[in-house]
Amino acid sequence: MEFAITFKGDISPKRTVALVRQAEAAGFTYGWFFDSHVLWRECYATMAMAMEHTQTMRFGPCVTNPGVREWSVAASLFATLAQQSGGRFDMGVGRGDSSRRILGKKPLNMETMAEFCNAVKGMIRGDTVHYDDEGKDVQLPWADGYEMPVWVAAYGPKALKAAGEVGDGLIIQLADPWLVKYFADQAIAAGKAAGRDMSNYKVMSAAPVWVGDMDKARTQTRWFPAMVGNHVADIVEKYGKDGGNDIPARLTEYIEGRKGYDYRHHADKDADHLGFIKDEIVDSFGVLGSVEQHVEKLKELEAAGVTQFNVYLMCGEEERMVAEYAEHVLPHFK
Repeated sequence: MEFAITFKGDISPKRTVALVRQAEAAGFTYGWFFDSHVLWRECYATMAMAMEHTQTMRFGPCVTNPGVREWSVAASLFATLAQQSGGRFDMGVGRGDSSRRILGKKPLNMETMAEFCNAVKGMIRGDTVHYDDEGKDVQLPWADGYEMPVWVAAYGPKALKAAGEVGDGLIIQLADPWLVKYFADQAIAAGKAAGRDMSNYKVMSAAPVWVGDMDKARTQTRWFPAMVGNHVADIVEKYGKDGGNDIPARLTEYIEGRKGYDYRHHADKDADHLGFIKDEIVDSFGVLGSVEQHVEKLKELEAAGVTQFNVYLMCGEEERMVAEYAEHVLPHFK
């Protein structure tokens, strides 16, 4: 299992660079960035800076979406970053949550997301792509054949199906081993049903971590289940509270006390919309406690099929978390 870190774009660029260098030296292989251009600084400028100060670490948005950038602009941007970094760019993609809702717009549907994945991958490869009925075919004359890996964020049945059919990897914003396996199995089955070779398919578990006292850990990470709750609420709205075999109660029950969500405080540990999150959900969704507890849970995730654990590095004491993982956790996975 490999390890990654994620930023939300609210710490200084210079500190971000220092953290990615620290993480790369420790053995982390990916640096991801939230792509929500209104809430936080534009991630790709900082990503380019981080690329210039690293040698092997891969970078990408976790996640972008089809609705905030014209598709040829996205393809040109991603292809440029891939060339500048020597092929160290992946794309994480979803329907569009905070970046669209903060503008008063709804997330897009899964069909559009799948079309976006195929179109952007094609343009970056150098193919001639037609994606807009009102526009002409698009071909980047300077494209160099780069095969950009695509990771799809998913929870619901349609999203998981799309993730298996068009993605090279799956992003699951949870560290509950049972749920991770439940979701990953669906994506992999969908890919196989579509005739794809899924033997090298990647599965990411993305979640916050805190090494130390459990009370402090819960305080620093309670924001995460609240953030996940937005996606769960969408699923409940679409499939119903009792979604049958498609939606496990283990995922949906915890949002019963949810009274709303303020996107101005998205991924904010001090937000006012966290009261409905119980301790057992915080413990289940994140990786918290002693080093031994971290290693044990990460081993469970690995056994459930996780190929990458992505640390949501926005809980405070970021340098210490990277150092704790470097010294005490990563050596157990080499």
